[in-house]
Amino acid sequence: MSAYYPIFLNLQGKRCLVVGGGAVATRKVQGLLEAGAVVTVVSSTLTEALAALVRDGAIQHEARAFRDDDVRECALVIGATDQPAVNEAVYAASQRQGVWVNIVDVPEACDFIAPAVVRRGALQIAISTSGHSPTLAKRIRQQLEQQYGPEYAELLDWLGQERARIRRQVDDPAVRTACYERLVDMLWPGAIPVAPLP
Repeated sequence: MSAYYPIFLNLQGKRCLVVGGGAVATRKVQGLLEAGAVVTVVSSTLTEALAALVRDGAIQHEARAFRDDDVRECALVIGATDQPAVNEAVYAASQRQGVWVNIVDVPEACDFIAPAVVRRGALQIAISTSGHSPTLAKRIRQQLEQQYGPEYAELLDWLGQERARIRRQVDDPAVRTACYERLVDMLWPGAIPVAPLP
């Protein structure tokens, strides 16, 4: 397989389908919800966590078997069942409709793969082994979580505010870029401000 093209998708308000109701499907649903997607789950059974999301109105649930037309008008589809025949049907239907699909743990049936991710507020660090070793990606994620702690969320919020201020006050693009570099140089590798600077 050729190399994947790394990309972050804007799924805010977009319809996404997860076929399956187990632990893996639960993790996929939670990630999609964090991205602001409108999630539908098709499965005859659900984990308690998914059932709670249904009760809270956070996701839609179709308590039945997958149908080919479930993929229509979806931004993306995830097949997360333990039934190869169902996953194959999800893949085939998605391909016919031109919808991006990911069949969990079947790299050859994936238009995209979901990387391991470190999230610290607006900071997202994605780690991928292109499907070769999710376990290694998980290990690297765990190391990065130690290196980039929760304080980076606050740091990035502050940097965003400073960047907006500089954009308003400095017209010259080269000077703006130098200001951005100077800000990060002042803070790197860890002098995190505890409160926004004036």
